[in-house]
Amino acid sequence: MNKLHTLDYITIIVYMVLMSGIGIFLGRYIKNIGDYFKGGSGISWLAGGISNFMTKFSSFVFVAYAGIAYSDGLVAITLIWSTIFPSVLAVFVYAKLWKRAGIISPVEYLETRFNAPIRQLFSWSGVLLKVLDDMLKLYSIGIFVTAASGIPFETAVIFCGLVVAVYTVIGGFWAVIVTDVVQFVILFFSTLILVPLAYHAAGGIAHMQDVIPDNMQFLNGKKGTPFFVFVYYILIIIKYNGNWTFIQRFYSAKTEEDGKKIGWLSAGLFLIFPVIFLFPAVAARVILPELENPEMAYVALCLKLLPQGIMGLMLSAMFAATMSVLSAEYNVTASVLTRDIYQRLFRSDSSPKEILWVARIMTLAVGLVVTVGALYVGRFGGAFKANQYLTGIFSIPMIIPVIMGIVFWRPQPWGAIATLVIGIATGIALNLNPQISWEMATFIEIIVCIAVFLGSGLFLSKDEEYLARVGRFFKKLASPAPAVVDGGDSGVLTGLMMLYAFAFLVTGTLFILMGFPSASNMSGQLAIGSGVICILAAGIFYWRGRGTGAGEV
Repeated sequence: MNKLHTLDYITIIVYMVLMSGIGIFLGRYIKNIGDYFKGGSGISWLAGGISNFMTKFSSFVFVAYAGIAYSDGLVAITLIWSTIFPSVLAVFVYAKLWKRAGIISPVEYLETRFNAPIRQLFSWSGVLLKVLDDMLKLYSIGIFVTAASGIPFETAVIFCGLVVAVYTVIGGFWAVIVTDVVQFVILFFSTLILVPLAYHAAGGIAHMQDVIPDNMQFLNGKKGTPFFVFVYYILIIIKYNGNWTFIQRFYSAKTEEDGKKIGWLSAGLFLIFPVIFLFPAVAARVILPELENPEMAYVALCLKLLPQGIMGLMLSAMFAATMSVLSAEYNVTASVLTRDIYQRLFRSDSSPKEILWVARIMTLAVGLVVTVGALYVGRFGGAFKANQYLTGIFSIPMIIPVIMGIVFWRPQPWGAIATLVIGIATGIALNLNPQISWEMATFIEIIVCIAVFLGSGLFLSKDEEYLARVGRFFKKLASPAPAVVDGGDSGVLTGLMMLYAFAFLVTGTLFILMGFPSASNMSGQLAIGSGVICILAAGIFYWRGRGTGAGEV
């Protein structure tokens, strides 16, 4: 395969500098732990919805899902559409509950709902699982970058890991949200350039139907069987609604209605954009029929169809996808380390200034541990084998008490512990049996965990203090949360509008400059057109920032 050129490296460097600059700029608006971990509850539904989408969209999509798209076709879109339903469920159930809980970390409520040991158990185990999961994501982008550019794997991992850590440590949740929006734009336009090129190179839909008829069906291959799809959808509904970054978007919203809008926007993006992102990988089966490794379909197609400079934009989009996930994960994991472990166990009387410093130190620590750990993932069978075990064995029993405990009041503390212990044991036993398929093992584990947790509610506690505390908590959940009155500070909003204007100006200029060398080709013309749109958007943000300062982040 071809490798990157000078223009590509320039694009990637400018992108990295832009992301770091955003974090450094936003550090000036961080005054307390509420700003650092939930943006002062001033996150608009538009930015929150885009961020929610981006935090679920890592290079895993461009590697694992692209591999499925290459091998089996449109079934990859069927599988990724499973992400629509967690957002819809959040609209009707979870968005209001997380907002009403009044929390700063996703497991903070567990002490009120169950008890202090439960909060600590799920905090420590959750942090461990998050860190391991983040290692896999960073490992994936390292593999992708190495395949595309020839850059040593260690260099790619360290470079990407440290850039994410820098802007997240300084800018906190504001940096996560703003960079997610900018990264979404880069990802969208970069991929949009590739789609018509892939369509043309594959000879159009009719030719694809003739060459790969089975792959043009939405249920095809082993992963397209009805039972596999059913179990996968149930798993994603559970996994996403229990994902800490997913929860964080809803309790950081300005109002309950904004939280519902975040859910609807996320669902809409999950419906539309998988088609755009995965179509090139489906077309790659026609364009590059002899590809040895299906998971390299995306990078191979990019290297074949995209000229220099624009390839750098696409690789920046890959960075954008994974960096959005990692920055959000670093921030929310640090919130648990700071709020649920350090402040709860060691320094309950810590000053606001101290706790903000601790928050930044925890974020940096998470970033460093993930970066170092990612260098060694390959020794344990690679990212996707490890991800299968993490999700199929550990995630389900850890998530069910969290997402069901805020809905049902009867299940007891011992039920949460039993769900964790019995669920993990069941998952290990089932996955070690080669006669049991992954989907059957996962389905059984889900049923067992739900049965154990809800079953604990058949035996009501005799602890009057516990019952009174839980009663007060669910009474709070039944009452609408008050709207945030300080989330719309005009100085912050003006600064953010100007930051968006600058970021979109840089992004647009980058697209135009990288498109000019290929202006005679479709790819160059699309890049220039994308750049013009970004610059027009920059003008709109600048106008809003120069106006009254009113608006939403």
